[in-house]
Amino acid sequence: MNLSEFKGVLVFTEQRTGELQKVSLELIGEARRLADELGQEVIAGLIGKDVAGLTGELISHGADKVYVVDSPVAELYMTEPYTKSIVAIIEEVKPAIVLFGATSIGRDLAPRVAARWHTGLVADCTSLAIEEGTGNLLSTRPAFGGNIMATIACPDFRPQMSTVRPGVMQKLDADPNRKGEVINFDAKLTEADKTVEIIEEVRETTKRVNIEEADVLVSAGRGVGGPDKFQPLEDLAAVLKGTVSGSRATIDSGWLPKERQVGQTGKTVRPQLYMACGISGAIQHLAGMEESDFIVAVNKNPEAPIFEVADIGVVGDLHKVLPLVTEEIKKAQLAEANK
Repeated sequence: MNLSEFKGVLVFTEQRTGELQKVSLELIGEARRLADELGQEVIAGLIGKDVAGLTGELISHGADKVYVVDSPVAELYMTEPYTKSIVAIIEEVKPAIVLFGATSIGRDLAPRVAARWHTGLVADCTSLAIEEGTGNLLSTRPAFGGNIMATIACPDFRPQMSTVRPGVMQKLDADPNRKGEVINFDAKLTEADKTVEIIEEVRETTKRVNIEEADVLVSAGRGVGGPDKFQPLEDLAAVLKGTVSGSRATIDSGWLPKERQVGQTGKTVRPQLYMACGISGAIQHLAGMEESDFIVAVNKNPEAPIFEVADIGVVGDLHKVLPLVTEEIKKAQLAEANK
């Protein structure tokens, strides 16, 4: 394999029902950073039916080229048509790096694409970098249950592939004046590529907020004391229009569902406000929330590691502190409303 033939960063830009997923724009932003360091271009791969209207958004957020596979066969995600499409795009553009979101779709698609190209794939990454001198992609991910961070390279094969957790990377601000090229690409999809038939698609509706999208998180740790002691956190989250999340300890104990977990083995979040309540601040948890805009920590232990990353730290019993904070916020909100 002639590695020098492979240039550029390709991003599989996931869309669902004609709406780009947030992780796609985050990856375009990260691809822009990597490509600029390499002096190369960012290519977006967009697959679906009637999705050409999304190309402008991808270009404005950092893509130089968008390869569009627009086909009725790709209207709904199915493994084989999407794999065939991405493989065909890679054959056409020969990118040095290919990025996927570590979503249910990305985790299904990426390993199949990697297998067909006989190349390596690093899954569930939390950090990406370019190795000085070689130009190799360095992909960092938690390993051994989140107890260490492993940095992995694929020096002998191209393209280098990684899946990246949603919420880890930052999307660029949209530039409506940015120019790019749109290529309508024929991946030669046919009905025969459908290895399954989707009879019906049912979308579950829920009132729960995706913690990766929340502006405010009130996060629970073991110090909360049990599943019946969450009311102060729920009350505070309600007045702040936020949602309740938790550390691994609360999820392992069954106090909160898995989708609420923050940390290396959970989700990476970047809310405007993160309130850590009864969380000691193990490194695995910090890795999932330390990029929050503003961090407030409440803990009985003045030596808790969480205070090292907190903008404001309160040493005290959260069950006494949080109701006082909630009451003061309510007073401030009422005063503001009466102005």
